[in-house]
Amino acid sequence: MNLSRFGQSFGPDAGIVQLMDDLGQAAAVNRDMLMLGGGNPGQIPQLQQRFRARMQQILDDGQTFDRLVGQYGSPQGHPQFIEALALLLADELGWPVTARNVALTNGSQSASFMLFNMLGGSDAQGRPRRILLPLTPEYIGYADQGAEPNLFVSSRAHIELLGETQFKYRVDFDAVRVDAGIAAICVSRPTNPTGNVLTDQEIGTLRDLAATHRIPLIIDSAYGLPVPGIVFVAAAPVWDENVIVCMSLSKLGLPGVRTGIIIACPEIIRAITGMNAIMNLTTGGFGPELALDMVQSGDILRLSRDVVRPFYERKALAAVARLEHDLAGVPFRIHRPEGAIFLWLWFPGLPMSARALYERLKARGVLIIPGHHFFPGLAQDWPHRHECIRVNYSQDDERVHAGLRIIADEVRQAFARG
Repeated sequence: MNLSRFGQSFGPDAGIVQLMDDLGQAAAVNRDMLMLGGGNPGQIPQLQQRFRARMQQILDDGQTFDRLVGQYGSPQGHPQFIEALALLLADELGWPVTARNVALTNGSQSASFMLFNMLGGSDAQGRPRRILLPLTPEYIGYADQGAEPNLFVSSRAHIELLGETQFKYRVDFDAVRVDAGIAAICVSRPTNPTGNVLTDQEIGTLRDLAATHRIPLIIDSAYGLPVPGIVFVAAAPVWDENVIVCMSLSKLGLPGVRTGIIIACPEIIRAITGMNAIMNLTTGGFGPELALDMVQSGDILRLSRDVVRPFYERKALAAVARLEHDLAGVPFRIHRPEGAIFLWLWFPGLPMSARALYERLKARGVLIIPGHHFFPGLAQDWPHRHECIRVNYSQDDERVHAGLRIIADEVRQAFARG
C-alpha cells in the first residue's frame, strides 16, 4: 500500500509501537513474562476498591448509566468533572482557572499529539516550527507524534554523579537554544523514563524562557503534580496562562479508560475542543464518571498524597536496594528515584548495546525498554543512550525482584565476556 508520509510515521519501526506490541504479545502469549517494560501502573487496593464502589453506584443508578453509555457528550469533556476539577485546582492550589481552562482527551498520549501538532509543524507561511525538549532522555511516546518530520529538537542532559551508585540529570541551560523556529518548550515532570523531577528553579527558568519568547511551556504531569502525585522530592505544582499542564487518570489506576486532562488558556482549550470534535466527536466518559466523586470531595488530592505516592516510593526504594545488592562489583548507576514508576539504569562501558541487552533479557523472560528510544530530537548520537535501560517497578514485588535479579545476572555476564 502506498501510504502518505503521515501514514508511514505510524509504522512498526516507531518506538512506542514496538513497546506496545511487545507488551500485548507478552500479555496474550506468554503470561509468565516478567513485565518490567511499559508504563502500566500497579493496582493499589484502596483505589481499586474506590473505583469498584463507584462503578456499582453507576450501575445501580440507571439514569446515570444510560446517559453514560447512550449519549454523546461535550467535545470539551465531561462537564461536571471539568467544573469540579477547576474548582478544586482554584481552591486548593490557588490556580486562577475555571471550566474555560480545562479540556479532556482520550488519554494523555492523544493530548500531547494534539498539542504538538497544533503548535509545531509548518506555520501559515510554510516556515517550520519545532518543539524544544530542553532535557533528554525524554518520553518515548513523543518521538513519533509529529505529523511532519523533525518536529523535535532537544539537548543532552548534564549528568551529576551522586555517591557511588546514583546520578541525576539536570537541564544544561548553556546548551538550550530558543529561536524563532521554536513553537513550544515541553518537559515531563517527573521525567519518563528516568524518574527525574526538574527542580522548582529549573521550571522557573523554563517558564521565564518561554514567556520571554512568547511561546507556551508544556508540563507533562502524567505521573506528577497535583494528580497522581508520584513525586518523592519537594516540588511545587505550577500553572499560569502561558503554561500548559497535562495530567492523566491512568496512574491513579485507570489506564484502560484513557482519560487525559489539559489545563491551559481558553484559546488552547477551544482548539483542543475542536480537535476532539473532529477526531472523536467527543471524549470517553467512563474515566471522569468513575473519578467524579473523588474530585468533588477533594479526595483525589488526599489519595494522591497519602496512598499513591507512598505505594510507589516504597516500591522504588525496595527495587533500588535489590539492584545495589545484585549489581555490586559491576559498573552501574541508577538515576536517583524522584518520582514516576520507573528506574533508569546506566551501565557505563556496557560491552553490548542496550538494544542487544533487551533482546537477551526478552529471551530470558524479562521485558525492559532499551534506552536509545528515549532521545527524540537529539541531533547527534550519544554513547550514553546505548548504555541505559528503563525498568518499571510498579508490579508485584516478588516478580519485579525476580526480574531485577535476571537483569543483574545478564549485565554481570556481559561485563565478564567483555
